[in-house]
Amino acid sequence: MRFFLLALCLTAFSVGLWADCPDYITPSNPPTFSKPTKRSFRNFGNTILAGLYVPYHMVYDTIVKSGSNATMVGKFDYDAVFHKDLEGEYIHVYIYGTAMSGWTYVGRYTTNGDGKITANLGVRATGDYIVRMVVEGDLSSADGYLTVADPGRQTVLFDVDGTLTTNDFEALADYAGIKIADAYYYAPETVNAYRNKGYQIVYLTGRPYWNTKDTREWFPSKGMKSWHYHPSSDYLGANVQAYKTDYINYLRNTVGLDIIRAYGNATTDIAAYAAGGIPKSNTWIIGENAGKEGTQSITGNYSLHYNTVVASTPQSSSCY
Repeated sequence: MRFFLLALCLTAFSVGLWADCPDYITPSNPPTFSKPTKRSFRNFGNTILAGLYVPYHMVYDTIVKSGSNATMVGKFDYDAVFHKDLEGEYIHVYIYGTAMSGWTYVGRYTTNGDGKITANLGVRATGDYIVRMVVEGDLSSADGYLTVADPGRQTVLFDVDGTLTTNDFEALADYAGIKIADAYYYAPETVNAYRNKGYQIVYLTGRPYWNTKDTREWFPSKGMKSWHYHPSSDYLGANVQAYKTDYINYLRNTVGLDIIRAYGNATTDIAAYAAGGIPKSNTWIIGENAGKEGTQSITGNYSLHYNTVVASTPQSSSCY
């Protein structure tokens, strides 16, 4: 009997029944990384820039449909306030993830006038990957995450400020160095419960992209993984409702994700989720707008919600 069950499991794995479970383990435990050879910046002004200011680089996390070519954008700048772009410099790109034995070199790219590169990662197997981008001139780096998902992968979406954090002003406090943002009671447990049940987690926030470095540090400080994290590409985080709707439509219609629940706190969240096709019955709102416009209400904090709704949620049906 024991042999039969083992054989059944191996057969299931070989035909891909487990292939679409999010792989939260592999990218979180990469092997030893060997940096490229450090060479002088191509522009002497960038030598001064890197010597005076702290790097605030970021890589946009990306989700693509299985069988699709994947590209990822890196943004390189210095200083928490001025965010001076690193222009015309070499960036080395590496990838490691599901079913890979070690880091693979992707290639060398040159930043444009906005301090950005777009790395072509090719068609990757279904799974999850960490992508590391390294500045040749000073060996500073930033990581991002690539998810390659089969259509139908069940997903839970979270806003960040005022939804996982206790109010919408936490990001400003973090940025100003005043404090580390407080998380709602049982918010991390809620996120992790879905993760442990095999759901894809997506953080969709109106925070501007330049806040990514600080936000990525905040998630693990509260016991959550920092990916898949999608900030606004607008410098001031403007047009949040339209930006969120567009990304939800991409996840549902292009990638084919099945967003079973979405969490937010603002009226813009309610509107964006509805415009993106997420039913009000699956839209959970915390804070002063809880329950508005036919949404589901989370009162006070996540404790009751975690012990009732989340606890009774079954394992993801798309993850065998």
